[in-house]
Amino acid sequence: MLFEASVVPGTPGTGSRPGWSKMVHQVRVRVRWAGRLAVAVAVLVSGTGLCRAQGLTVSHQARAVAPGEILLVTISGPDPIEAVDAIAFGRPAAAFPGDTPAIWHLLAGIDLDTAPGPQDVSIGVRIHGERVQLVHRIVVVPKRFGARRLTVDARFVTPPAAVVGRIDREQKRLVELLAVVSAQRLWRGPFVAPVDGLPAFNFGQRSVFNGQPRGSHRGADFASPAGAPVSAPGAGRIVLSEDLYYTGNTVLIDHGLGLFSLLAHLSHTDVRTGDLVDRGTRVGAVGATGRATGPHLHWTLRWGSAAVDPLSLLALKGMPE
Repeated sequence: MLFEASVVPGTPGTGSRPGWSKMVHQVRVRVRWAGRLAVAVAVLVSGTGLCRAQGLTVSHQARAVAPGEILLVTISGPDPIEAVDAIAFGRPAAAFPGDTPAIWHLLAGIDLDTAPGPQDVSIGVRIHGERVQLVHRIVVVPKRFGARRLTVDARFVTPPAAVVGRIDREQKRLVELLAVVSAQRLWRGPFVAPVDGLPAFNFGQRSVFNGQPRGSHRGADFASPAGAPVSAPGAGRIVLSEDLYYTGNTVLIDHGLGLFSLLAHLSHTDVRTGDLVDRGTRVGAVGATGRATGPHLHWTLRWGSAAVDPLSLLALKGMPE
């Protein structure tokens, strides 16, 4: 299942607030020149999260370096950078220019299922017409998520045969939409919570519905009364706005470069597919449609195929305009 439905924040099984401390690591890079190609080899040491080669610096910022977290990676140098390409956690990562020509950034999501241990972010930087290859090593630490036990309508645990085809079609469509990586970055600056209300900090918890184990909760729930306005957490394009079986009235926003927000269980939606929205644009209202235990907002964040905690995105500081 791509998206698990949600529990109302504040009910039993919603989990506790994780630590918000930054976890960073330092990497030194030795450069070996082979003809006109610079090959960077990373060596892990303790320190502040920097990786250097030929005047280039790679750093990362994150709430934590653990499964379900998102990182902001920054590449900077003394001279203008012409282009950047990257592979992070086994997935292509689209980079984008920063505030000056000598700074570039990329987002990298650590999927909920990522095993602890060292992970290399491979970064190609084109500068002065040459391509310099950097390897920025990040050590993923283990994280425990616990479980949540919920009672819902039986049709959301064992769907009737008449709706199985609908569920399959909806899941296939979501997979297809999430596979599209828009070349343009549509958001600017920091993301904001889509609703006023306290988060439940229940991302990653194993779901048990009516006594039957299901998948992990791949989103964050916010306590909010029915009818409260729901806003876009960042600018983007609406690629889906309709009623889905499990998530009820649902809005899917493509923020560009493979980053998506799914807002679920709305009482109604105020946008249509194809609409462009800014950060803070109203997209609907809080409800309890689909598989939900009561009115609240569920926010799923996807970086490509990786499911990451939306609260880790809100914790990032210095998101470039």
